[in-house]
Amino acid sequence: MATRSNTDKLQGSLRQVSKSMEDSTNKGFGSGGSIFTSVDGEITPPLGKVFIAITFLADTTLDSSGGLTSDTGNPNVEFPSTEAAAHDASSASDISGTGGDQIDVNDVFPAGVTIYGRWTAIDLGAGMIIAYIGN
Repeated sequence: MATRSNTDKLQGSLRQVSKSMEDSTNKGFGSGGSIFTSVDGEITPPLGKVFIAITFLADTTLDSSGGLTSDTGNPNVEFPSTEAAAHDASSASDISGTGGDQIDVNDVFPAGVTIYGRWTAIDLGAGMIIAYIGN
């Protein structure tokens, strides 16, 4: 009987770990909801959240000022934006790569493309997107 009880405890613990991992994965992939927009004007996620993915539903450009604002909360991680280039160091380091460009108002993201990162605001120049919210 003791062996069965230990097995039951182990199975219960494994179920809890599995559920915790599933919840964590879902929160990382937009289970916090999403925002659709097709108009010029800034959208932002709820407080304490970021956009973790953007799917372009039509050929889309971003506004020249604040079109895509990257999350700068972690200085050890870089994401492309319209404000600054990511990974544009003169030589690679433990934190930054080389050759990255700033996103320009003339850059077109084609329909069907999804980009992943961490952004705190999006402002379209033209087009249509769904932006997924995560932690």
